[in-house]
Amino acid sequence: MKDLDRRTLRFLRTEWHTPGLEGAAKVLGRAGNNGAIWFGVGVLLALLDGSNREAWLVCAVLGPVAIGLNYVVKLIVRRPRPELAGLPPLGGAPSSLSFPSAHATSSFAVATAMTRVEPWGALAFVLALVLAIGRPYLGMHYPSDVLVGAILGVILGLLVPLSI
Repeated sequence: MKDLDRRTLRFLRTEWHTPGLEGAAKVLGRAGNNGAIWFGVGVLLALLDGSNREAWLVCAVLGPVAIGLNYVVKLIVRRPRPELAGLPPLGGAPSSLSFPSAHATSSFAVATAMTRVEPWGALAFVLALVLAIGRPYLGMHYPSDVLVGAILGVILGLLVPLSI
């Protein structure tokens, strides 16, 4: 499994790299820090959809909360971020810990919760997937970090109560 993880990371770190794609991945990565993008989307939806306001606000808060819960797992596992010879990461991170990916956890938690609020909330999975793939693309995470983060996020998104 470790070999497949490393080979997949090297592939994502070396293929389809253009200045435009790298720039977009970096911008999305920064927007995903601390669940900020999900907080913003949740608040915007709460303003636009008064009938589901409370549920959208739960979704808004879920992103940052998922980041915090994810960090507890990181502290337990203590997996260092990947290092590939000659391929330094293309972004920074607030922690040297890699497993699981907080971007994937928060993104899939919120996308799952948004789908529970409204069926069209499933569109959030497109953004969640792009954010998650961007992490190994930039060399910030092993693909398994992202996969486990996504699974944790889906579980969290299914379990969170959508009313306060």
